[in-house]
Amino acid sequence: MLANYHTHTPRCNHAKGSEREFIEKAIKEGFKVLGFSDHSPQPFEAEFYSWIRMRMSELTDYTETLVKLREEYKNDIQILIGYEVEYSRKYFAALMEELRKFPLDYLIQGQHFAPNEVEGIYVGEKTDKEENLICYVDTTVEGMETGLFTYLAHPDLVNYTGPDEIFCKHMKRIIEKSIELDIPLEVNMYGFSDGRNYPCDRFFRLAKDMGAKFVLGCDAHQTLLLRQQENTPGLSAFLEKYGIDTGDNIVEIKDPHAAWKQVK
Repeated sequence: MLANYHTHTPRCNHAKGSEREFIEKAIKEGFKVLGFSDHSPQPFEAEFYSWIRMRMSELTDYTETLVKLREEYKNDIQILIGYEVEYSRKYFAALMEELRKFPLDYLIQGQHFAPNEVEGIYVGEKTDKEENLICYVDTTVEGMETGLFTYLAHPDLVNYTGPDEIFCKHMKRIIEKSIELDIPLEVNMYGFSDGRNYPCDRFFRLAKDMGAKFVLGCDAHQTLLLRQQENTPGLSAFLEKYGIDTGDNIVEIKDPHAAWKQVK
């Protein structure tokens, strides 16, 4: 792996390690590209407080910190400034208007809630309700269709425990859209660290059979998780099982500034 595009900072309130520590670890691991993609803020109503993402007021500090470090380490590693964005129809346009005021290299889409964090469900909770699965897929596909995202993070985070035929019936829509729009699907390396429900066998079996593209994402919430695939227990066997080859893990970056003009 020459690149990792999925790296967090303590601003999300559930990550540890300074930006400098992540950069130093990435260099030690042999990465040539390190993308920071902390959980983006959301323009929520004033009375709602999210504990899992930075505040809108932290955008300036996040950006300025990374701009300075990008210059300092320019001879050692390429630093990209991005966000992991929670798409929702209600908040997305207002969020993009704010993000575009700052230097911004890329966005990855990471759905944890559907249809949004305020009014919806956390999709990582176990559910056997088909309507919850449909809501997740509908929200995810709508976000993909904006054309702003470089790739889809942990596409299989939804923890649907119902029958395989229902799971595949709906989740194949995400895979079909990823193929149509040439959006890689992330094999999330964080999931191997603490026994999460993802990466999900039935999703990646289907995605591989359908011909999707893939990317590895460390989803590093602490420096020890910023590591090569051979140092991630279970990952190599998983990739071999489904015949997934991500090469050097370099992906084509989609410029969210240019893409937003097309959306507008």
